[in-house]
Amino acid sequence: MDAALRQLARWVGLGALVGVVCGGASALFLWLLELVTDVRGEHEELVFLLPVAGLAIGLVYERWGQSIKAGNSLVIDTIHDGGPEIPVRMAPMVLAGTVITHLFGGSAGREGTAVQMGASLTDWVSHRLGVNAAVRRQLLAAGVAGGFGSVFGTPIAGAVFGLEFVVLGRLEYRALAPALVASVVGDLTTRFLGILHTPYPASPVVPLNVLLLAKWVVFAAAIALATTSFIELTHFIKKRGEALRLPLRMALGGVAVIVLWKLVGTSNYLGLGVPMIVRSFSDPSLPAFAFALKLVFTAITVGSGFIGGEVTPLFFVGAALGSVLARVLGIPIELGAGVGLAAVFAAVSNTPLALSIMA
Repeated sequence: MDAALRQLARWVGLGALVGVVCGGASALFLWLLELVTDVRGEHEELVFLLPVAGLAIGLVYERWGQSIKAGNSLVIDTIHDGGPEIPVRMAPMVLAGTVITHLFGGSAGREGTAVQMGASLTDWVSHRLGVNAAVRRQLLAAGVAGGFGSVFGTPIAGAVFGLEFVVLGRLEYRALAPALVASVVGDLTTRFLGILHTPYPASPVVPLNVLLLAKWVVFAAAIALATTSFIELTHFIKKRGEALRLPLRMALGGVAVIVLWKLVGTSNYLGLGVPMIVRSFSDPSLPAFAFALKLVFTAITVGSGFIGGEVTPLFFVGAALGSVLARVLGIPIELGAGVGLAAVFAAVSNTPLALSIMA
């Protein structure tokens, strides 16, 4: 019993340390994102510099980012196979790359940045503490959980995401204690540092019956189709760009975003798109094609190599699609938007339990 208590105390201490590190990094990241989003909103002409920003980010990653360019895949491989320490420079490089992407209008997210910052900073701590391979693996899962939970303000979902992320859709129960502590402490740290998360309307309670269940099956099929379209389009763009150097690929992606931006005639699909996500929960006049436009903007941005991730843009896709489907199927809009928001990214990332909890 004493040994078990000592082990639990150790995990609580290490998890709390990881949580403070991840929460502090997420607070800085979210503050910078809000700042650059406001700047871009006041000076939309900055979007015309997105190709230049892509060229610059690509050159930096070509010169100093070869060891970290795999991003989330590097984190997953390190957790599975051990290997050398994740370079700590991943944290500042992915932070700067994401902030620049958003400043100039790229349709990227924040999950990838939070996960990679959390994992790289946690691995730096693990090596400084000299922990063994098993503890390192579990702390890396905690770093993923702390990054995700703190950046979205969803600590329980963050903990489960860290466990699902480690084994791609299955839970790594041995990392539960440090992941839960890191995610909760990370969220508390971010909030303590003054970061406020976007509030969403509560969904109404709707009794489940056979007809409603059939509607959810149709809803799920549409979500699966949208998810598959995003994955295939992103892979197609990445594959087509493999023959080009990264700076040129990113510059061309920036040009494509600008052309699409001007054709659409609105800035609603640039950046995170949080205002449109919120609108999806209440506006019955939301354009039926909004989800498709955001999907294309995001696939171009991510597929051409811009830094950030895809969670929040996919929340946009899911919420907008869910809102439209709810209107067609006779489901409350708030409920359809909420379920769609979680379901699209759950399908893309293969983390259904975490996103169900988030919803």
